[in-house]
Amino acid sequence: MNPVFKEDRESTGVDSPDPVPKSPGGVTTERPPRLGVWAVAIVLLLIAGWFFGYLPRAKGRTTLDGETHELAATTVAVVNPRRGDQNQVFSLPAEIKPFIESPILARASGYLKRWLVDLGSEVKEGQLLAEIDTPELNQELDKTRAELNQAAASLELAKTTAMRWAELLKTSSVSEQESAEKQSDLKLKAANLEAAQANLRRLEDLRSFANVTAPYAGTITARKVDVGDLITAGGTKELFRLAQLKTLRVYVRVPQTVSRFVKLGQTAEVIVPEVLGRVFPAKVVRTAGLLDATTRTLLVELEVENPRGEITAGSFAQIRLTEASGQQPLTVPATTLQFHAEGVQVGLVKVDNTVELRIITIGRDYGQVIEVLDGLTETDRVINNPPDSLVEGARIRVIEPKAETKPAK
Repeated sequence: MNPVFKEDRESTGVDSPDPVPKSPGGVTTERPPRLGVWAVAIVLLLIAGWFFGYLPRAKGRTTLDGETHELAATTVAVVNPRRGDQNQVFSLPAEIKPFIESPILARASGYLKRWLVDLGSEVKEGQLLAEIDTPELNQELDKTRAELNQAAASLELAKTTAMRWAELLKTSSVSEQESAEKQSDLKLKAANLEAAQANLRRLEDLRSFANVTAPYAGTITARKVDVGDLITAGGTKELFRLAQLKTLRVYVRVPQTVSRFVKLGQTAEVIVPEVLGRVFPAKVVRTAGLLDATTRTLLVELEVENPRGEITAGSFAQIRLTEASGQQPLTVPATTLQFHAEGVQVGLVKVDNTVELRIITIGRDYGQVIEVLDGLTETDRVINNPPDSLVEGARIRVIEPKAETKPAK
C-alpha cells in the first residue's frame, strides 16, 4: 500500500475507499454503477403488476359487459316442428245398424188368421210367419176361374165355326167377308182366354200372399199385429219387422281433415261401451264419395261380424281408424301460436338470433299440439311461449332445449 494513503487513514481514523483498480498495464478500470440494476427491477415489477392486476380486471370488465348485454335481451325457449304419428289413431262416434232390416207388409187384404212367430224369433228364408184369411179374394178367384171356363168354351165354339166357314168358302157357299169375320172372332175368343188366364194367375199370386213368409233368414225384431186385425193390401201398417244381425253395418261420419286417410278395405276397431274389454274388428266397405255440404263430413260404412250377438244393433259405438302410412303434417305445441289480425303466426329464431314472425296455416287441433299445414319446416326454431312484446327483428337470447334422456331399463 502507498505509505501516503496509509498515513492519512491513520491520522483521520477513517478508512479510505478502496483504490481504483488498475489493469496490469497500469490503466485505471471504472466499476459499473448499481442504479441501472434497480431500474430494471422496478420496470419488471411494474410489468408484472400490470399483467397480474390490470389485465384480469379488464378481461372481467369485458366479460361483464358482454353478459350484461346478453342478459338485457329477451330470453326464450325454442322447439322444432315434428311430424305427426305415422299410424295415428282417431276415435269417432258411430252408429250400428242391422245388415238388412225390412218391414213385413201385407199384399193381400183380409183378417189375420194366426201368427206363428213372435218378437226375437230366429227364422229361416221362406219360413211361414202368419196367415191371412181372404174371403173376398177367394170369391174373386172362384169368379175368375168360372170366367176362364167360359172363355175356353167360347174359344172352342169359335174354332169350330171358323173351320166350317173355311170349308164352305171353298164351295162358294159363303162369302169371303163372312169367313173373315169368323176367323177374327176365333182370334178374339183366344185373346179373351189368355186374359182370363192372366187374371187367374194374378189372383192366385195374390192368394199366395195370404201366407206371410220371411224373405231372408234373420230375427223378428217387432210384431205389430194380432189375430183378427184387419189387413189392407198396400197399406203402411207393418205386420212384422225382420232384421239380419249376424253381420252389422257401422256408419260413421268422418271429418274432412281425416277423410283423406279413409280407404276401401281399411281395417278399423269397433268399441262398444257396454261390452267391456272387447274390441271388434271391422272393415271399410264403402264411402259416400263426397262430403256433406252441411257438416263437411264423409259418410263411411263398415261391416263387423256379430255371430254370437254380442253387439246390439241400433246402439252407438266408437270407431278407431288407423291412418294410412305416409308423410304426416308437421305439429307444434299449442303454446307457440300467436293470434293476430293478420292470422295465426309463430315466432322463429334466425341464425343471427333475431326474431322472424311468420304466418302459418293450421290443421287439426289435438289439444296440446296443433297441425301445421303450411309455413314451417322441420329445421325451423320456433319460439315457445312467446312474450307479447315480441317484434320482428328483435335480438333475443335462446335457451337450448335439454337432450331427452331415456330411462334405464
